[in-house]
Amino acid sequence: MESNTDEKVTNQNKKTRFINLGLKDYKETWNYQEELFKEQVDRKIANRKLPEDERTPTDNVVLFCQHPHVYTLGKSGKPEHLLLDAEGLEEKHASYYKINRGGDITYHGPGQLVGYPIIDLDNFFTDIHKYLRLLEEAIILTCADYGVKAGRIDGLTGVWIDFEDIDKARKICAMGVKCSRWVTMHGFAFNVTADLNYFGNIIPCGIDDKAVTSLDKEIGLVPDMKEVEEHVKGHIVDLFGMELVEE
Repeated sequence: MESNTDEKVTNQNKKTRFINLGLKDYKETWNYQEELFKEQVDRKIANRKLPEDERTPTDNVVLFCQHPHVYTLGKSGKPEHLLLDAEGLEEKHASYYKINRGGDITYHGPGQLVGYPIIDLDNFFTDIHKYLRLLEEAIILTCADYGVKAGRIDGLTGVWIDFEDIDKARKICAMGVKCSRWVTMHGFAFNVTADLNYFGNIIPCGIDDKAVTSLDKEIGLVPDMKEVEEHVKGHIVDLFGMELVEE
């Protein structure tokens, strides 16, 4: 996770678009993220050369999607945490990418709500730790909406069930972000109805002694993904103080 300071735009733009991409190829989505990210970073660099009253506010976008089966390895991750070779990946109909977010290895697949905020934290607050905690809180609140108690474990990013008992704790949402000039990308992966068997092919987030879980497993029924998305979106908007722009 990299971050460096930049001059603030005086008029903070809290307007935020949420775009649902549906089931989308990981590489295509990554490329789209990179385009949006570069556009905002370039705008901030250009703003530095302009008088304050001529600066253009940056935009905020949150992408929601699901991916076909894919494993991604963050900058600090270890390749050996993927327990499949090329043939094994093919058998599982899964792809694999080394990417530029923080964190270790994780899995994305159908039934998992993936959120990619490409937002300028200068529009809200310049605190990367607060940013991560608020993303976690949005998932914690969504779990609570379904009667599931979730929380955090000190030193482990993400959202956990049975977080108060380290021996029983299991992760329901992984997180890994990139931040440069206070513009963010990558984000969170919330297991809603995901096939948890795919996590057996990796050491999730480099942690080999903790289980993973999903919302449907915890509540004993299959929730509606659209409904879950609306809960997560509503909590993100409220927690960040965003002004929602409807697509």
